[in-house]
Amino acid sequence: MGGAVRDRLLNLEVKDRDWVVVGGKASELRALGYKSVGKDFPVFLHPDTHEEYALARIERKTGHGYAGFEFDASEEVTLEEDLSRRDLTINAMAQTQDGDLVDPFDGHSDLKAGLLRHVSAAFSEDPVRILRVARFAARLHELGFTVHTSTLELMQEMVLNAEVNHLVSERVWAETQRALTGNNPQVFFDVLRACGALQVLFPELEALYGVPQPARWHPEIDTGVHTMMVIYQASLLSEDPEIRFAALVHDLGKATTPKGILPSHHGHEQRSVALVKALCKRLTIPNRYRDLAVIVADHHGKVHRVFDLKKTTVLKLLQSTDAFRKPERFEAFLVSCEADSRGRLGLETRPYPQADYLREALKLASKVKVSDFIKPDMSGEHIAKELYRQRLNALRELSDECNEN
Repeated sequence: MGGAVRDRLLNLEVKDRDWVVVGGKASELRALGYKSVGKDFPVFLHPDTHEEYALARIERKTGHGYAGFEFDASEEVTLEEDLSRRDLTINAMAQTQDGDLVDPFDGHSDLKAGLLRHVSAAFSEDPVRILRVARFAARLHELGFTVHTSTLELMQEMVLNAEVNHLVSERVWAETQRALTGNNPQVFFDVLRACGALQVLFPELEALYGVPQPARWHPEIDTGVHTMMVIYQASLLSEDPEIRFAALVHDLGKATTPKGILPSHHGHEQRSVALVKALCKRLTIPNRYRDLAVIVADHHGKVHRVFDLKKTTVLKLLQSTDAFRKPERFEAFLVSCEADSRGRLGLETRPYPQADYLREALKLASKVKVSDFIKPDMSGEHIAKELYRQRLNALRELSDECNEN
């Protein structure tokens, strides 16, 4: 069904197969040993393969949002009726156990044409489908897929009708997180912006567009454009969705820069931190995403100009980012900063020696161990001061040269 058929026809890896049962009853599946797992509608796991088997169903809208539906999974529901409730034609195909393709909405043709097209006007009843279309556009971008004009127009109507306002934060984040794990995550946000949903779901990101930056440092000028370039660079540098999220929100504070000082953005780091925290709270984003994003928003500027910093400031940066206790997160921090540096027009392949410089700084400073100098009569304050002094001495070995070839 659906995704498995789509991916097979695209010659992509089929990770999960699910089945639709036509003319069956829940009691019959339970009697055969299938385990019920669906809360909102009847879905069962095969006793041996553990693949999903769902009774054919149709739905009727009864209210707003994702939960505003009632389902009919009676024996009379046909396969075509079940497929008609799918979001996109490329997801509304099925294949029989004999290998025959069932394609009542011509999804195979849209697959060949690289089109993401809604199955019917019922698409507009579920706002989650806007997020799903954006995610599919991102996932299939490298294969040349685009959103069909009629579908984009329908998504725009849904935004204007305030249907998107009823999306629950957990679902918004779940779809966003999935988009962050795939290739070209920037396309996810591009599509949301094209239909107007970015303003509703991520107003902090929408506000970045049109905000100028100094052309000397940012040839692309527009902060929103820069942000999409940064998240794309992050996707090239790492598969870690936490790094990609940090790249996405690192400059939120630039949208609140006083107009009188533009295109300069003095103090935007602190404003970014506050906005990142508020965004993460609103969408119930996990703390590990928030914590990395906060230190990137707060300290990325220092990393960019690290060769101009005093050794005391370098040590303070290591301490402020908790690099000694969390070296893996510090590495993610450095990759995020590199993505920011590369996310500028014409500078996408520019070397970033600042990251290696700080990696070496952490390595040298980490060689200092409390056990090497601690004495029984030393107070905690004395230990902290001596640890700082010896770490600072270790940093003297760092080269001050910036080799940007």
